[in-house]
Amino acid sequence: MFPAVLAVSRINPQVMFNGAVTGIVIGLLAMGIVLTFRSTKVINFAVGNMGLIGGVLLPLLVLQYNFPFWVAVALVLVMGAVFGGIVELTVIRRLFRSPRVILLVATVGVAQLCQVIPLTYPEINVKGVRRYPVVTSASWRPFEGLGVSEVQLWTVLVAPAVIAAVGWGLLALRPPQARTRRRNIWLGTWVLGLALTFGVLALVSGGGEPKGIRISGTQLTILVAVPLVALGLYVILNRTWFGKNVAAAAEDADLSRLAGVKPKVVSTFVWVIAGLISTIAIVLLSGQSGSVSGLGGLGPSTLARALVAAAVAGMASFPRAMAAGIYLGVIEFTIQFNFLDQPGLFDFLLLIAVLGAVAMQRSQKLSGESFSFTPKIPPIPDHLRQIWWIRHMNRIGFGVGLLALILLPLIVAQPSRNLAYASVLAFALCASSLTVITGWSGQVSLAQMSFAGIGALIAAALTRGLEMDFWFIDFHAAPIPFGLAVFIAPAAIALLAVVVGVGALRVQGLMLAVTTLVLALAASLYIFRRPIFNDGNARTVPFLRGDLLGIDLSSQRNYYYFCLALLAVVLFVLSRLRRSGVGRGAIAVRDNVDAASAYTVSSTRMKLSAFALAGGIVGLGGAVLAGLVQSVPLSERFFTVDDSIRLVGIVVIGGLGTIIGPVLGALWIEGLPSLFDDSSVVALFTSSIGLLLVVMYFPGGFAQILYSWRQSALGWAENRYGLSTPPKGARGSIRLPTSHRVRSDTGPAVLKTDNLSVAFGGNQALSGASLSIPHNRIVGLIGTNGAGKSTFMNAVGGFVSAGGSVRLNGTEISRLSPHRRARLGLGRTFQGATLFPELTVRETVQVALEARERTPILATAAGLPPSNRISRAQRKAADEIIDFLGLGRYGDSYVGDLSTGTRRIVEIGGLLALDAHLLCLDEPTAGVAQREAEAFGPLLVSINRELGSSMLIIEHDMPLIMSVSDHVYCLEAGQVIAEGSPDQVRSDPLVVASYLGTDDRAIARSDLGNQ
Repeated sequence: MFPAVLAVSRINPQVMFNGAVTGIVIGLLAMGIVLTFRSTKVINFAVGNMGLIGGVLLPLLVLQYNFPFWVAVALVLVMGAVFGGIVELTVIRRLFRSPRVILLVATVGVAQLCQVIPLTYPEINVKGVRRYPVVTSASWRPFEGLGVSEVQLWTVLVAPAVIAAVGWGLLALRPPQARTRRRNIWLGTWVLGLALTFGVLALVSGGGEPKGIRISGTQLTILVAVPLVALGLYVILNRTWFGKNVAAAAEDADLSRLAGVKPKVVSTFVWVIAGLISTIAIVLLSGQSGSVSGLGGLGPSTLARALVAAAVAGMASFPRAMAAGIYLGVIEFTIQFNFLDQPGLFDFLLLIAVLGAVAMQRSQKLSGESFSFTPKIPPIPDHLRQIWWIRHMNRIGFGVGLLALILLPLIVAQPSRNLAYASVLAFALCASSLTVITGWSGQVSLAQMSFAGIGALIAAALTRGLEMDFWFIDFHAAPIPFGLAVFIAPAAIALLAVVVGVGALRVQGLMLAVTTLVLALAASLYIFRRPIFNDGNARTVPFLRGDLLGIDLSSQRNYYYFCLALLAVVLFVLSRLRRSGVGRGAIAVRDNVDAASAYTVSSTRMKLSAFALAGGIVGLGGAVLAGLVQSVPLSERFFTVDDSIRLVGIVVIGGLGTIIGPVLGALWIEGLPSLFDDSSVVALFTSSIGLLLVVMYFPGGFAQILYSWRQSALGWAENRYGLSTPPKGARGSIRLPTSHRVRSDTGPAVLKTDNLSVAFGGNQALSGASLSIPHNRIVGLIGTNGAGKSTFMNAVGGFVSAGGSVRLNGTEISRLSPHRRARLGLGRTFQGATLFPELTVRETVQVALEARERTPILATAAGLPPSNRISRAQRKAADEIIDFLGLGRYGDSYVGDLSTGTRRIVEIGGLLALDAHLLCLDEPTAGVAQREAEAFGPLLVSINRELGSSMLIIEHDMPLIMSVSDHVYCLEAGQVIAEGSPDQVRSDPLVVASYLGTDDRAIARSDLGNQ
């Protein structure tokens, strides 16, 4: 897209030079982002604002207090570096072992704090010129008088670099194996670029008027300073001992400690450098713009470009980050020069480029860590539910809060107060979307208020009569009432959110935050201003309130109650969904995609459902916000990038992932500043300082405090009424739920694989592995480490691409996704047994029970009888399975708090809930104490007898696998080398050689040698 735009644009060397100079600074910021990510795996969203601390101080020192320029520069750079170190020591270090998404949110809070601190500086009070202090204000035209035309100058200076960049970009798209001759390709590209340069120069020689490029003193400073800083950074991190320590600490912090590396010291040094880089960049950009008061505009826009450049560099390469920054700068300035009447066009093209890059990437899986930092809220124990006020505790709390909000307008009669309170409710409504998309699904979105703005514009367009007149579409609709438009807009935003969600299937978690930040910028600067939305209005779009079911919404008090009713309905719906299979499935996918797929949960369906639900909620909130002020502001308030970031602060401070969290956060961030006449300092303080304090000390937000009070009340009630947990039934005292599958001991084998092959690059992990598992049999799969056992099981389950054939009960399943294989009766456990750390044991089993009957989303949201029946049936079946396995006292415990052995029994419970034809168990006793491991054998035999299911077991515990297996296969180097009864395989010479080698003494000392 960008090259196509350039092809139809006028090329101006001065414009491109200015863009390249600005791009160099963007590249420097991108290198700072890459540095932080490489060392700590954190995307530093504060890199665009950390430099404001020193950047705003420099003109104050020079202009107000008459400091010598270079002394002031030195102080400012030291301050920037020190501030980076302070951030690391006070914020980052405290969260050092937290999930990376927590640190991302913390850097957002740091970025907001960096905007607060300069507001406390004294105002500059200097008469006359107030330009930002620079090294020199002189300028030069070094090429003037050489008789060189504009075209020639462009060709000589830029064409080689452009051609080399294109060749380098094509090289970057090649797979890693094809990059062995990188240097030769680089040299060839430069030779080709120079040849084309002089060829074009010969064709255009003598054409045009001689002209030279003007270089300002600030630009010359950038051209000298930035390359030196970038080169120094590159040398330190790639050619020094300390750079190796940084790489080691980033790769494996625990392992690096054994080599004498101190990861926390490395992290401090990295953040010191990041603060220094940010300060240098902000000082240079400010000097180029020449404005003391223009520093605020360097925030989201500069950050987005630096993040995109870092993303293009794969968050790993410094040269690529710098090259991408320069390229973005040149393109941006060229587009702005040619399309002055299209502000924000570059941001829109940048969004398309980012989405295109995402579409070409391979699907990425989340790391093993959970992206959640929601408070763990244990359910109310069953033995306490016999007390009325405990059983209805949540309803009582909700009712008291709702009653207070209902009485509030009656107590405070000022109409202006009603609007302020309504805005708090509207922001809580918008923030509820992040409960779904971030709290439940683990996707960090920084564009929710942009979706809200589009929803508001659609609603406004519907009320005035939607018109579409472009290309072959000529559509004109009659105006519709306000009340109807408010409820149609969310449906449109839900569809738009699904489209964006398709990209989230490839880029998840932290990288999605980069994509949505670019989307937020493009929306506020370009999309909002399209004629289809704004009807030619430059600043605001009218959106007048009307009637709804005979209620006059033009009344401010009535509109407050309208907002309150919508918020109550949304919270009720979210509460029901969270307690249903929908909420459990979303959290399961967030915590462990593979395990969720093995439990028949489609990650694609759950993510897109979450995006659609969140989009509908925020679209409704956007329409309500616009109706609040009876207009849609296009830039100043509500729907800006800063509002999207503030929305993240609302849910984090309130309690991310909780139902009540958005309300508590909105009261703090939106309600508290209104008590101080909407002071900007108070607003930034509540969102930045408050966000940091909550993330560091109360990661569950205010909701965590409320739930701790609830737990105290439950403990008091338990002691007051003399209640205790009743004993649960022992294992085997309760039979399993009735099977929902048709089973037969005849017919084709339960599992049959033919020539199953898997290769990772040049490594052949499996090579023609074939086996067959009969009905109602336990089959063991043994082999040394690296033999291909887990790869074989992953290939059977669909978790890796494999050649060959896999048949389940005679049905070919080779091309099916893992969750579809699970639905056909293929159960699977994993070595790590992590399952879903943020779900309880009962909820984990209920996730698997979705395989028997799916929870309907719409019926559950509306509270219809079918959903209630399914919920009761799932809970009853889950309790039966939990009691059968002897896990009764762990039913309300979170899986992440259990021991490895207990988690493995919970895994078995999930397989029982699936009621699978074939249970694939990958080292079920790994990490389990010997006494617990010995109990696994009888348990597996009991399950096989109860279910009538076959089992495929990978196990290194030879006595266990030989005692429970009816048939055993042995793998070596990805091939089956032996099969038969346990005795036959135990004495097979190939098996003996595989485990013990060919040394006769080793064989004689082993049990295998005595067979």
